[in-house]
Amino acid sequence: QVQLVESGGGLVQPGGSLSLSCADSGSGDSIYAMGWYRQSPGTQRELVAFVSRGGSSNYREFVKGRFTVSRDNAKNSVTLHMNNLKPEDTAVYFCHAKKGDTWPLVASRGGYWGQGTQVTVSS
Repeated sequence: QVQLVESGGGLVQPGGSLSLSCADSGSGDSIYAMGWYRQSPGTQRELVAFVSRGGSSNYREFVKGRFTVSRDNAKNSVTLHMNNLKPEDTAVYFCHAKKGDTWPLVASRGGYWGQGTQVTVSS
């Protein structure tokens, strides 16, 4: 059973950096693609970035050049490094794992989710 445990997040000023980490403490199975969604109040949970089972990184346009997603198959974990953060990046970030490499732009049913971690970008 996949159990995703997140760490990181917090408060940062605009232009600052944060890193989020997520590890599967359950299955130890690396057949899942892993990545991140985010959700701010009143909006849908949207895709941010993910790493496919084959190891390729995929990004939404609004984070390209600022965020880097990577995974460690040995640790069955995924990390999101966020640079040049903007106030509009403020949201709860959720780690996600699923078997397929097709990830919807808005979160749908299926797969596994972490508990979410708050990222706040504010001066």
